[in-house]
Amino acid sequence: MAASWVRLGIQQALKCSRVTLSRPYSSENLWKLGRINHVAIVVPNLEEATHLYKNVFQATVSEPQALPEHGVTAVFVELPNSKLELLQPLGDDNPIQGFLKKRPGGGIHHICLEVDNIQEAVKTLLDKGVKVLNPVPKIGAHGKPVVFLNPKDCSGVLVELEEA
Repeated sequence: MAASWVRLGIQQALKCSRVTLSRPYSSENLWKLGRINHVAIVVPNLEEATHLYKNVFQATVSEPQALPEHGVTAVFVELPNSKLELLQPLGDDNPIQGFLKKRPGGGIHHICLEVDNIQEAVKTLLDKGVKVLNPVPKIGAHGKPVVFLNPKDCSGVLVELEEA
């Protein structure tokens, strides 16, 4: 009886999942997932948020960096094992502005994970049914190729992949 309930649960989960498991993991994969590069936080006021992390938390912070191709101004907060990326919209018509309209106080926007081969990562993810929002990598704030993955395919989390 319990086995049939487990089987039914697995069948339901597979029906609901948009991601397919067509190719099992093997040691021959052409790319590898690395460490967390940063956690991005959308803020309504970049100057105030920078002041908080620099003067209250006593962290090292970068100068603001305008990234028009991504529609944001970014400041990086250095941590011993990762970074925080503080984001403020650059202009009025971009996804970050939409995020702030829904959450006026700001909040966590995405996590960035490093990969050692972004082209192969994109191929594998597309093959497995994960929607890559920009299949052709853009150059990110660190001067490296990045892609974003649909939150619907990543347990509700917007994931950015950055080539290490």
